[in-house]
Amino acid sequence: MKIVLLSGGSGKRLWPLSNESRSKQFLKVLKNAEGERESMVQRVWGQLTSAGLREHSYIATSKPQVDMIHSQLGSEIEVIVEPERRDTFPAIALAATYLYSVQGVSLNETVVVMPVDPFVEESFFHKTKELELVLNESGADLALMGVKPTYPSEKYGYIVPEPASSADETFVDVHSFKEKPREEEAAAMIEQAALWNCGVFAFKLDFLINILIANELPIQYDEMLKQYDKLPKNSFDYEIVEKSNHIVALPFDGDWKDLGTWNTLTEEIETPLIGRGIITGDSVNTHVINELDIPITLLNVSNVVVAASPDGILVSDKASSPMIKEVMKHSDQRPMYEERRWGRYRVLDYLKYPSGKEVLTKRICVAPGRNLSYQYHQLRNEVWTIVAGHGVMVLNGKSFQVSEGDVLTISKESLHSLRAETEMDIIEVQTGTELIEEDIVRLAFDWKEILELCTV
Repeated sequence: MKIVLLSGGSGKRLWPLSNESRSKQFLKVLKNAEGERESMVQRVWGQLTSAGLREHSYIATSKPQVDMIHSQLGSEIEVIVEPERRDTFPAIALAATYLYSVQGVSLNETVVVMPVDPFVEESFFHKTKELELVLNESGADLALMGVKPTYPSEKYGYIVPEPASSADETFVDVHSFKEKPREEEAAAMIEQAALWNCGVFAFKLDFLINILIANELPIQYDEMLKQYDKLPKNSFDYEIVEKSNHIVALPFDGDWKDLGTWNTLTEEIETPLIGRGIITGDSVNTHVINELDIPITLLNVSNVVVAASPDGILVSDKASSPMIKEVMKHSDQRPMYEERRWGRYRVLDYLKYPSGKEVLTKRICVAPGRNLSYQYHQLRNEVWTIVAGHGVMVLNGKSFQVSEGDVLTISKESLHSLRAETEMDIIEVQTGTELIEEDIVRLAFDWKEILELCTV
């Protein structure tokens, strides 16, 4: 059995902490068993490991999230990267071709697809192992996992079983689906043993490969990458689930939540205050999550969430917080904070002059033993001031030691990299006419390979 975790999202549902590269699954606001803060993706990956499924798991994602995944889970993670964001059908089709043509996975292998960030107990992942048996016993095209509802929620989709299905059966035949019904409709469906649709489904690899062949789509990974923009920009539900002849569902009786909005996420945050700030005692059901270096103080304000990051500040009544995705959907602001495989950076200041010249200032933190890629820029010059730590700098083929107090000038087209021997803090000032993250030409990632390119 192979597991494909879908890591997507536009970064709008938990704005301003989430952005294009740091979607909700990467926010470190939950606590693990040791009391340390962890993200939803770190929690799920730990649970998969405990369930013995880590070696069989892959993450399907888009380019902006790759560095964040490697930063939080390690560089050895198997990541299947979309050439561009489309929808869940193209992403899953790409993953299928990767398993088939690159990994050499058998066509009879069961593939389980699930979100990368369900808030569940470990037993949920042990239950997914049963999907392979359910597929084999039922002969179905698809086997879904559904959660037994604890109340008639209007927020979730429902899997409605066939009327003849028995509640005592291991799995049930699926009659239909209902997306976010009214409360009274949900209550009636629960009476019919309907299940919450938690977005987990399984199929035999040949099921999807044969669909790709029938639609004259590539089944070789390299060719799929080339033709990815030709795939229909549709959900897997629309392209596959709704057209399948035989679908069964495996009930799961346990805790499950989708922490996709501020009001649901704060229900699982143990402390009302994260970061600098004060909340007075008369404030009830109020949370402050502050990533800035300035304090936030709330006086007798109840049922609100205040979230602050370099990307912005949100003040919202908790019940209204789901509106943020719609409010921010047209925002194209560049991310002001990102995690990378080598560390992290935060934008401190940005100016654009009437002449068109731009100036952007970053604080960069490089983790010990990590290095930047060997790269150059075509549109900007940079000045680095090292404010803490020491390491090895490579500049135009020459390597040398650098440490606190050093100032480095990196002109456009200059080849450069840095490896931190201790944690390093750097203030970087960029100047140019178009300061974008895409203005990076990377020549090498591995430090040994970078040193081999040096002349000294």
